[in-house]
Amino acid sequence: MTASTTGSMTGAQSLITALEAAGADTIFGIPGGAILPAYDPMMDSSIRHILVRHEQGAGHAAQGYAAATGRVGVCMATSGPGATNLVTPLADAHMDSVPMVAITGQVGASMIGTDAFQEADIRGITMPITKHNFLVTDPADIPRRVAEAFHIAATGRPGPVLVDVAKSALQATTTFQWPTELVLPGYRPVTRPHAKQIREATRLILESRKPVLYVGGGTIRSGAAAELRALAELTGIPVVTTLMARGAFPDSHPQHLGMPGMHGTVAAVAALQKSDLIISLGARFDDRVTGNLDSFAPGAKVIHADIDPAEIGKNRHAEVPIVGDVREVLTDLIASLQAAAEQGQTGDYEGWVALVAGIKGRYPLGYDRPADGGLAPQYVIERLGEIAGPDAIVASGVGQHQMWAAQFRSYEQPNTWINSGGLGTMGYAVPAAMGAKVGKPESTVWAVDGDGCFQMTNQELATCAINDIPIKVAIINNESLGMVRQWQTLFYNERYSNTDLHSKRIPDFVKLADAYGCVGLACERPEDVDATIEKAMSIDDAPVVVDFRVHRDAMVWPMVAAGTSNDDIKYARDLAPDFEEDAL
Repeated sequence: MTASTTGSMTGAQSLITALEAAGADTIFGIPGGAILPAYDPMMDSSIRHILVRHEQGAGHAAQGYAAATGRVGVCMATSGPGATNLVTPLADAHMDSVPMVAITGQVGASMIGTDAFQEADIRGITMPITKHNFLVTDPADIPRRVAEAFHIAATGRPGPVLVDVAKSALQATTTFQWPTELVLPGYRPVTRPHAKQIREATRLILESRKPVLYVGGGTIRSGAAAELRALAELTGIPVVTTLMARGAFPDSHPQHLGMPGMHGTVAAVAALQKSDLIISLGARFDDRVTGNLDSFAPGAKVIHADIDPAEIGKNRHAEVPIVGDVREVLTDLIASLQAAAEQGQTGDYEGWVALVAGIKGRYPLGYDRPADGGLAPQYVIERLGEIAGPDAIVASGVGQHQMWAAQFRSYEQPNTWINSGGLGTMGYAVPAAMGAKVGKPESTVWAVDGDGCFQMTNQELATCAINDIPIKVAIINNESLGMVRQWQTLFYNERYSNTDLHSKRIPDFVKLADAYGCVGLACERPEDVDATIEKAMSIDDAPVVVDFRVHRDAMVWPMVAAGTSNDDIKYARDLAPDFEEDAL
């Protein structure tokens, strides 16, 4: 960073100047009393401010922007309720390693701790759900804290950083000085892996007979898709990509077994369970992947590469821990394996590859067509994927539609799948899609949402319509909180307590879209799906909302029930796969 000093200005002007210097080009936010001083100099700034309708929408939009572009997303809110409305997006970004900076106003420094109007200790509230946070009461500190926030958010394991600025600091006079260097004691993220660990990983890879590349969201965040493909093709090792890593490895690639976990493919789950070596890349052995941890991959040794040392060994012991950026780990592993190959040392995985390919062939993803001729939600996703194409960005809400969107659309490249993985936040899709479209205006962006999720944040359609952000929304409308209803079907004797939303009657989503200045469409027959999607794709000057009125009782399969072993996977309600144990 280069030094930059200007003359006297207010703390508010210093804040906006600092955000410009940090590279922010877009802020999603809502003004209010404590942050109001910053909104005046923003009128003269190069930064585009997008006025959202709810602070939660601002936070998720910043997440979507970051996930689509790889740059730091920025949101802004006032003190008290404005700041607390950012708690959910901050927790979401923390779980999914999304680089984000949240700027919040705070009451004047002399009033902090007095329970002043719209005061909340947002720094204390968000301590567990941010990578770091700051309270700024001295206007001279504003540039440095902003620079530090962007650096911390984007480096190491990405994450959210909050900068809470007292109104008195925004109103005071100060001198702007952009820091020439950042001094952050204790913050030295390791990106380059240790050579000894790379050698040991190489040895295990060459010795193993049933290895699997277990690819997590860290591979996306590090921009390592090309290196991952190079390693996979060099070795021939089968690949599984988690919910957060969809697109890191092409679905069409013959080595790809799909997504592991609770609703993963039979082949991906079986490969992990029966492997003798798991090569984990930017993944965290999440409970939704492992099922019952005690019975997860019982015969496997583990190479665990992650930029966050706290993740390694947290859930599963690693024989070879590698702290480093996934991209650099892959680069070094490739070089090491190539050197071994030149000396005649290569792995022997032929039987294993044939075995898992056979499982993949026997248990493909599938679904039943409704007997009454109604609309299958999986069919909607399939056709949407085909018509929108592999370059389109899909942001999803959380629930059944999220799993179907992960399963039945083919992902060929990174940063085309955006979802709330770790926190599982309903209402994520519409604002995240808005942020993604702002960050990638040339891309087609679809929000795949449920009728439950959509009703949590659909007010951001107003933001999209007014600000010329033409996202497209596919509502998978089954009149229910679908995933909860599925659990009630399976585990609560079909006692559907408080999961019926009546959303094929109230609200009328087509009228709602029209009221928000969007184009509203509806579809309930399979034969109309293609024409409806093509109509939505043809509209580029306004947001489009499509109400797909789907079959109510469709379920997400395969499924591993929560807390059970992955060995108990079912690929339909009463059907479990036969893995031919003697062959495995």
